[in-house]
Amino acid sequence: MNVKLKVWRQHSAKSEGCFEEYEAKNLSTDMSFLEMLDVVNEDLTLSGQYPIAFEHDCREGICGSCSLMIDGEPHGPEDKVATCQTYMRSFKDGDLITIEPFRSRAFPVLKDLIIDRSSFDRIIQRGGFISVSTGSAPDANAIPVSKVKADVAMDAAACIGCGACVAACKNSSAMLFVSAKAAHLNSLPQGQPEKDIRVLKMVEQMDKEGFGNCSNTYACEAVCPKAISADFIAKLNRDYAIASIRTKLLGREEVVETI
Repeated sequence: MNVKLKVWRQHSAKSEGCFEEYEAKNLSTDMSFLEMLDVVNEDLTLSGQYPIAFEHDCREGICGSCSLMIDGEPHGPEDKVATCQTYMRSFKDGDLITIEPFRSRAFPVLKDLIIDRSSFDRIIQRGGFISVSTGSAPDANAIPVSKVKADVAMDAAACIGCGACVAACKNSSAMLFVSAKAAHLNSLPQGQPEKDIRVLKMVEQMDKEGFGNCSNTYACEAVCPKAISADFIAKLNRDYAIASIRTKLLGREEVVETI
């Protein structure tokens, strides 16, 4: 099959970008979308042109680094898959495919299709951890965890931090990502001692990074490659309200600020 590509090219974070068109010929329908870009880049390199810069790592839908906006949809036309799991059989011969990076003030473009998602890292640094004594590994059954809580925590932990939820939201909200990362730890006994501080600090950092507010359109849930439920957003809102009230009532502002 042959397709035409309309690709966003941007030399650096400080330069202006524009769309450029390319042709991808003699493709197999069994190729992944990233393999198709590899073929295009090989042709560009052989012709003395700069290859298209895009990010990738595992190519197995685990790392989330391959995130692309394809024809206006995060990760492309297929449901519950990352860009690397999108295959050319999802397109038709002769199609014009528009490829661009995720668009958000909190995700500045570094080059071509590569964006800076370090804002997610800073949110995790504020509360995506637990404080425990180091040393020998504890016994696996030392802290009982019910099946229900374990399942909720695992569902939340499935988030790969790709940023599709932000790209799909009209406000560039990161609530689905933050709520999943908070629920992952808040659902377990090990995460309870720092539950209030975790929620307050992660939401505070999310706002500092410039992400918008959630408007409950559920676009984030629709495009998430790991099917993270928007129910976690409701849980985050509830936990945040409780943490805010409890902090004021107990006079713990100073404690929260120092963590």
